[in-house]
Amino acid sequence: MGLKNYICALEKSVIRVCKGYDLKAKTLPETGVWIEDRKIAAIGVHASRYVTTHGISLNCNPDLHWFDHIVPCGIEGKSVTSLSKELGRNVEITEVTRLFLQSFSELFNCEIKENERQH
Repeated sequence: MGLKNYICALEKSVIRVCKGYDLKAKTLPETGVWIEDRKIAAIGVHASRYVTTHGISLNCNPDLHWFDHIVPCGIEGKSVTSLSKELGRNVEITEVTRLFLQSFSELFNCEIKENERQH
């Protein structure tokens, strides 16, 4: 899988999560995942010597007030949203994790295994 397809698959993982909440998410020419002109997820990928590291920021329930003080991702005229704002209820990360992992494993045709945590 090339880098462009890799990033598209990450975006599709987030779009499928949003669809699970009956939200119509999409990609735009700008980076990330959007609901209309509101950014709900950012994706960052670093590739070097055939190894990738990535980060996905799907806004579940952040304090969106802080985004009023910046131009998110340097994109003028767009805003930021969250699952909580779009759904009108609090959406915790723990609620979304299972949906995201399921979507990710389907798109990347892989099995997700949880590690046992030591307490």
